[in-house]
Amino acid sequence: MTIKDTIEALRKELREHNYKYYVLDNATISDYDFDLKLKELERLEKQYPEYFDANSPTQRVGGEITKNFNTVTHKNRMYSLDNSYSVEDVLDWEKRIHKNLGTDAVSYTCELKYDGASINLTYEKGMFERAVTRGDGFQGDEVSPNIKTIKSIPLLPHGDFLSDFEIRGEIIIPLKGFEKMNEERIQNGEETYRNPRNTASGSLKLQDSTEVAKRPLDCLLYQVVTEERKYKTHLESLEAARKAGFKVPEVVLAKTIEEVISFIRIWDKKRHDLPYETDGIVIKVNDLHQQEELGYTAKSPRWAIAYKFKAEQVSTILEKITYQVGRTGAITPVANLTPVALAGTVVKRASLHNADQIEKLDVRVGDTVFVEKGGEIIPKIIGVDLTKRPKHSVPTRYIENCPECGTTLKRKPGDAKHYCPNEYGCAPQITGRIQHFIGRKAMDIDGLGGETVDLLRKEGLIESYADLYDLRKEQIIPLERMAEKSAENMINGIAKSKEIPFEKVLFALGIRFVGETVAKKLAKHFKSMRNLMQADMEALVAVDEIGDRIAQSIVDFSKNENNKSLIERLYSYGVQMEVSAEHLEQQTNKLSGSIFVVSGVFHLMSRNELKKAIEDNGGKVSSSISKKTTYIIAGENMGPSKLVKAESLGIPMLSEQDFLTMLQ
Repeated sequence: MTIKDTIEALRKELREHNYKYYVLDNATISDYDFDLKLKELERLEKQYPEYFDANSPTQRVGGEITKNFNTVTHKNRMYSLDNSYSVEDVLDWEKRIHKNLGTDAVSYTCELKYDGASINLTYEKGMFERAVTRGDGFQGDEVSPNIKTIKSIPLLPHGDFLSDFEIRGEIIIPLKGFEKMNEERIQNGEETYRNPRNTASGSLKLQDSTEVAKRPLDCLLYQVVTEERKYKTHLESLEAARKAGFKVPEVVLAKTIEEVISFIRIWDKKRHDLPYETDGIVIKVNDLHQQEELGYTAKSPRWAIAYKFKAEQVSTILEKITYQVGRTGAITPVANLTPVALAGTVVKRASLHNADQIEKLDVRVGDTVFVEKGGEIIPKIIGVDLTKRPKHSVPTRYIENCPECGTTLKRKPGDAKHYCPNEYGCAPQITGRIQHFIGRKAMDIDGLGGETVDLLRKEGLIESYADLYDLRKEQIIPLERMAEKSAENMINGIAKSKEIPFEKVLFALGIRFVGETVAKKLAKHFKSMRNLMQADMEALVAVDEIGDRIAQSIVDFSKNENNKSLIERLYSYGVQMEVSAEHLEQQTNKLSGSIFVVSGVFHLMSRNELKKAIEDNGGKVSSSISKKTTYIIAGENMGPSKLVKAESLGIPMLSEQDFLTMLQ
């Protein structure tokens, strides 16, 4: 046996032991013998560096230092799940599934929803390539060196699995491991960690992977994403992933919604016996073809829903009510509470939402209030213990003036919120707009965060997002916590933001009611900011899915002299205020007025490529067939119910090739 063969044999043996110990929980070798073999492999790799392998078991002990985590765009967006809190919500979801698919023949999978940090693992040619955090769903931070220290993640999946794929899961810390970590911190006189989820998430961003390797992190996988059509169902893909070495928790097949509900009721009681934290059940349509048919909303897959267990509830004292001003001027009342432990964190504040909510609850300073975490995340007050109300309690009177600038608040008819109208003179609004502008989903300016924005404003260096483009390095270096390198990074980040496409710039401007999806539609329709600002109500509401409220907000923004000046300044700095010529070349109006439904399995293009081609050429994509449908692009295995409905309505059906010919 050659040296290379000896090294490969050792690697293979150690991977197998890792798999049995960390995934199957069935060790077949002592820790001592494992360590001897690992040290022998380390010795050989050091002696023969020409046989180095980044995926060797020796690379799992850490040692790499990461100063800055690179931002990576997800090849496939990581959507969030719609939440449900009752059986009725789940039944309503099932009705929508049946309606959209046009069939009752649907089976589901039920999985426990583990509470950790989401991760996306990419494998190329059967080998681990990178690990990226969820981030905002569109892009996240690459944390590959830290993830490689988690021994339950195979760096080289075994068996006949897939070649190029992504697999998604949760990085968690088992409860026993978390307790042990805190015991050690207590012994060392250090403050304990609050909860496993936050600790797992924080571990991924540690700069020294050696420290990450010391933590009892684990990875539970729940979704395979690939263009290879090897598996027909979600369950089949996960079972194959489990055989390939991934740690996939038990997934149960439910042939009816009644079986789903039974699973929910069983685990609502049994969840407290689990070795991990869990906050609900994830229900998915099992058939992958049906998942493709159902598609996505702007935020979530239509084929999945999370049932959240009833939130933990505690009582505490409401000490005072303060008021926050948002970037749009919206006022949010905040309850300041006597600190209380709730769902793994200490809660000191909770939102009271608006004046109507305060009046509805009749909540007052000094009250004993019931607090729970909405969706296990945001604390909210859900009621008052009137038996403990102080004798001289007085009703809460909502403020009349802005707590920041003193301007009289306004409230439009039908609006739940009060607003400060001092848009360009109220400090939180100024700072909030700039913070929104620089955000990851907007201009994505590296080297510039919320605290720095506040500092720059207080120092008189900026009063608007346009002022960012006038900043010079010499102005920034003297500021607190600033050095030449950080100042340079900020200036470079601002300069690079000039390359951000127009649709994101439009979202970054923070026009009320203009979110990411609306910004894309407006950018595509009007092509430039000047065109948009010249549009009247009639022209705006003529755009698909733009209603009176959005249109009026854009008109108000466009009439404001301050906004006109800011937009012209952005033009002068070279910010992308128009759809690029390159992008315009790819767009036509050939399909304008046509509504397409894409159904079935395709070979020349992926479903997403087909949908993009439709939208780039002025058409609209719909998920369901109706009288308004112009064409159906029909692939293999098109749902029989959709076929029947299409024929009954006389809707023309196109093949992939027919569609491509139509474009040409």
